[in-house]
Amino acid sequence: MIKDPAVILDDRFKRLIIGSARLEKLADGCRWAEGPAYFPAGRYLVWSDVPNDRLMRFDETSDTVSMFRSPSGYANGNTVDRQGRLVTCEHGNRRVTRTEHDGSITVIASHHDGKRFNSPNDVVVKSDGSIWFTDPAYGIDSDYEGHKAESEIGACHVYRVDPNDGAVRIAADDFVRPNGLAFSPDEKILYVVDTGATHVDDGPRHIRAFKVGDDGSLSGGNVFATCTEGLFDGFRLDEAGRIWTSAGDGVHCFETDGTLIGKILVPEGVANVVFGGVKRNRLYICATTSLYAVMLPVNGAKTF
Repeated sequence: MIKDPAVILDDRFKRLIIGSARLEKLADGCRWAEGPAYFPAGRYLVWSDVPNDRLMRFDETSDTVSMFRSPSGYANGNTVDRQGRLVTCEHGNRRVTRTEHDGSITVIASHHDGKRFNSPNDVVVKSDGSIWFTDPAYGIDSDYEGHKAESEIGACHVYRVDPNDGAVRIAADDFVRPNGLAFSPDEKILYVVDTGATHVDDGPRHIRAFKVGDDGSLSGGNVFATCTEGLFDGFRLDEAGRIWTSAGDGVHCFETDGTLIGKILVPEGVANVVFGGVKRNRLYICATTSLYAVMLPVNGAKTF
């Protein structure tokens, strides 16, 4: 355990941490830990170890770690839909899939206008059943997180899968490298990370906020926050709409007005987080080689 991981930058953060709480290291041995997804019915967490082409599983009731699936198609982002099924972005297979309750795998999306996606990266499911995902090119840039290849689409977009007919359309097309994404608790705002600084000098390293229309259209897209340490990647929101996001030095917490109010320092660069536990007040943290967790006095936004 790591003592006193919290850094208070604004008095509003004081009530969002527990003074006696410690950062717990739950697992290690990964090459790039990513995509945590929490299953409340079974009280377990599934996360990706992308370069090792496997999905891992942490059992919250026994504190044990096991292999969930290998190979995983170089799985990256994961989420749980409203029916308790795992939805996964597969870098290697360049598709988004759903693991059914019987263990079979259903392909949700693999092409747009007849062209293969680059490498779907992160995914969320809205309450209406629509599935939203980002498609940067990290999985085809090299053989490390997928299979090196040329982009068939020639750009990196945010996509929406219609819940009724499964049609895939571009939801936003003005990103350099769209990455993590999540809805506000009322689903009226979609937040999306752009990590374009990995490929463009002085490129974007921020979170943008889009208004979500009743028809699923997006508007706006103003910059909500810019990363001050490394890059944002994956993130989640709590019930009050605050953002808890990955960064180079740990987890950064942003108020709804875009103010960075505090941090939870982690000894490794963080890729993604998710709220779990019986009361959704345990923040699980995927950080480079390891899985961490910390208890909080706030609850994650309900998404299942």
